[in-house]
This record gives sequence, structure tokens and C-alpha cells, in this order.
Amino acid sequence: MIKVNEIFFSIQGESSFAGYPCVFARLTGCNLRCSYCDTAYAYEEGADFELSRLVSRIEKFRWPLVEITGGEPLVQEETPELVRILLEKKFQVLVETNGSLDISGIAGCVRILDIKCPSSGESERNDLQNLKRLTDKDELKFVIGDRADFDFARSIATGAGLPPGIPIHFSPVFGKLPPETLAGWILEHKLPVRLQLQLHKIVWGNERGR
Repeated sequence: MIKVNEIFFSIQGESSFAGYPCVFARLTGCNLRCSYCDTAYAYEEGADFELSRLVSRIEKFRWPLVEITGGEPLVQEETPELVRILLEKKFQVLVETNGSLDISGIAGCVRILDIKCPSSGESERNDLQNLKRLTDKDELKFVIGDRADFDFARSIATGAGLPPGIPIHFSPVFGKLPPETLAGWILEHKLPVRLQLQLHKIVWGNERGR
């Protein structure tokens, strides 16, 4: 059994897949409590699904791109098996994870690793060994609320050891840090990162299921 908060079809708002239609399976539960969390409703709320039933629900959308998100999907021990089944069925699978848990248990998918910056209140929970577990198929993300967050993210993004060419996304905390401010800092330091805006929020606001 796996506990699922919601399943929906929307425009992918983040990562290098931003703008594409995508099926989202939001799993219940998270081991962090970030200060800017916009999905706190996924901490506890959800319904239990057999994996076969969840996969069947995903298949009904008849769309090849699927993201497993949360909450934090890796707190559920069935998540690696869910990923394996979806890959076997030829879906392209994205998994967004908060960076605090070992990502080596999931493979073959695109792992979007969200390293927590200081303003999240959870930066000490980062498992920085995950940076060594990334491949050139994966992506790295930082949500940035202020200049201290930017400097923290910059030190990791420019450090040695990341796979060459891995997409690195710097995203401003929605409604807190103006995008133009973050864009200016990126240009100031000539960083090889992408400014990432949460496209789904620009289109629909902070509407649940979008």
C-alpha cells in the first residue's frame, strides 16, 4: 500500500520539463517542515492505494510524463517499486525529493534533488552525500529566499563533483524574493544555472491540484 494525497494532470511548473503537460502523483507525508512550504496539506492527508490501483489511475490520463512528488515521496518504502513499475510501463518518470534522504534507492528516473537553503529552516537536514549520487540524468534545485540562501546555493552549485552539464535551478520563494533580484544575482556572478519560476503558480496562482 502507498498513501496518496492527490493525482492530477497539469502543466509542469518546474525543472527542465517546465511547460510540458504532466501527470502528478502527490504522495502523503514529509519529514521536513520548510518555512515556505506550499503543500502542507500533504503532511497527513491522503488515501491508501494498492500500487496496481495507483498505476491504473495514472494510466487513465493517457500521458507519458509522470512526476512523483510530495510531501516527500521517499518517506514511503513503496516509492522505489512504484517508480520501477512506471518505468517498466515506459513512462518517463520524474521524482522530486527534498534532499534529506538517500536517493540511491530509486534509479532509472529523473531525480530532482531539492537542496534546502538556510531560510527554509531545514538546511541542516540536507544529506549532502546525495550530491555524489547524482548522475547526468538528474537535476538540482535550490529554493532561494534571500541573499544568504543565494550564497549558500552558489557555493554548492559551483563546487567540484557535480556531473558535467547537470541542470541546476535557482527558484525564488514565491511572493517573498522578487525574481528580478535573483536574476540580478545570477548575472552578477555569471552562474551557469537556470532562473526557475514556478510556472504553474504564474498561470493559476497557488491553487491546489495545479
